[in-house]
Amino acid sequence: MLLAFHKPYGCLSQFTKDGSKHKTLADFQFPPHVYPIGRLDADSEGLLLLTDERGVQEKLMNPKYAHRRCYWAQVERIPSENSLEKLREGVSIQDYQTRPARAWLLDPQPQVPPRIPPIRVRKNIPDYWITLELTEGKNRQVRHMTAAIGHPTLRLLRVSIGQFQLGDLAPGRWRALSQEERAILENQK
Repeated sequence: MLLAFHKPYGCLSQFTKDGSKHKTLADFQFPPHVYPIGRLDADSEGLLLLTDERGVQEKLMNPKYAHRRCYWAQVERIPSENSLEKLREGVSIQDYQTRPARAWLLDPQPQVPPRIPPIRVRKNIPDYWITLELTEGKNRQVRHMTAAIGHPTLRLLRVSIGQFQLGDLAPGRWRALSQEERAILENQK
């Protein structure tokens, strides 16, 4: 079984609370014995896959298979082409050099429902949505990458893994993938 879930803001990508005040996957009535493929931190939203099949995790998350993960990041200010080029080349975050990424401005800007709680808004500093496509997934990597180029992430939404897209799946909802969707996900980069 392979499930797509639109993880909402403030939810942990795990089933146990571990003393946290956040919601967990246990709050969303998944079938028994599924576990998340990869993670999204509590501050991030979007596509999270879950499965009860052991081999799927390795195939979809191991960097050697290069499954692209696409994120929309709402950042402070409009990044210049030079800033985007830095993301494309890879940036140094903490003690790590990121792999080259695809990065571009989203034009037109996406119509994304407001987040609860809303992002912080600065009266004199605009925000802008960009797209980042990565083939790796370090902890809070997109946030560290945008901060490294001087554009802190205000909101982060994973919109696709490989060729499989989140689409119109509402926050907090999940569904099983069809055989066709599963084939697209497992066979594409």
